[in-house]
Parts: sequence; C-alpha cells; structure tokens
Amino acid sequence: MKLYTYFRSSAAYRVRIALHLKGLSYEAVPVHLLRDGGEQLQDAYRTINPSALVPALQDERGTVTQSMAILEYLEETHPDVPLLPADPLGRARVRELCQIIACDIHPLNNLRVLRYLVHTLGVDEQAKTEWYRHWVRDGLAAFEAHLARDPGTADFCHGETPTLADCALVPQIFNARRVDSRLDHVPNVMRVFDACMALPAFAETRPEACPDAA
Repeated sequence: MKLYTYFRSSAAYRVRIALHLKGLSYEAVPVHLLRDGGEQLQDAYRTINPSALVPALQDERGTVTQSMAILEYLEETHPDVPLLPADPLGRARVRELCQIIACDIHPLNNLRVLRYLVHTLGVDEQAKTEWYRHWVRDGLAAFEAHLARDPGTADFCHGETPTLADCALVPQIFNARRVDSRLDHVPNVMRVFDACMALPAFAETRPEACPDAA
C-alpha cells in the first residue's frame, strides 16, 4: 500500500491517522506541494491523481483519491478496527462532524485557494491570514456546538474510542495553531484534541514527525 502524502497536508494527515489506528503498514511517498512549483502539478503525479491534490492511496485494487473517500475505503476494506459506530445514527453523526471540517473549513483554506487570493486577487499576506483565521474560527465554533449539544460526545468526538471524526478534527487544530487562530472558544474541541494526541496514532503521524518534514 502506498500513500502519496505531504507532511503539512491536513487531508493526508487524516489518512495517516486512520492507517495507524487500523494497524496498516504503508509506504509513504512524499509529494512536496511547494518545491519546484509544486510536485503535485507535475505530469508524473497527475497520472496518479488528475486533480493534482494529496493524498492518494494505492493498493492492489487500485487508486483512491480524496481523503474522505480514502477513509471510507479503508473502513470498508479493513473493518477489524472500526472507525465508524455500529448504529446508523452514530455513523451519520460521525460523517456530519467530518464534513464540517472537510467541507465547511478546509476547502476555504486550501493552498490553491490561498494562492489565488494572493497571486490573482492581490490580497496581501495579512488579509490572507485573517481570511484563514476567520473560517477556522467560525467552523470550529460550529463543531464545538455540535459536540456540546450531543450526548454521543465522550472522551472523543463520538464515544470512548476514536472515529473518523477525530481523524478529521486533529489536523485542523494543527492548521489553526500554525496561523495563531484563537482556540479558547472551543473547550470541548480542545479536550478531544488532547485525548487524541495522547494516542500514538495521532502523535506519531503528526506533521513534524513525518520523514518529509526534514
């Protein structure tokens, strides 16, 4: 199994966490998003993922792109360590939480969006950072409200063991900290984050622990 990854990619970090939680070995293939204009934009990588994004996962069955599709694929093909609850409502709730991160926050702060703001629209660096912080702050506030209202929230986003929701949340907190976004307004989020980071699957796959971070 190969994972095309980049140490700072929150989408790739989601998959690294899930692979570790499931005890799956894989070969990490770094794709540097900044070097040489972005290795993801080169023809060699576009043959793997025409969208020119990371991550991409390859196994003997084929290639899967988009982090949430990869997480669902891993759940279906390696179900022994489940990352979705057994009941339909619980599964829907975990997917709901994932989508708050993957659909409402992350796309607005993706590298290609930030580049467009600066290089095409002429937004300065300070305004770009404020854009980033705004969507992180508001998105995490919504996530916090979901955690606070639902009795399914426990040590982790849903229940007493990590789920796909935790795989999605933790990388977003790393992104928030990188731009000094406020986090004091999301106590439940940060409590869950701390519980996750106490586990090797989250700590050992964090950005600065990746080989390509050197």
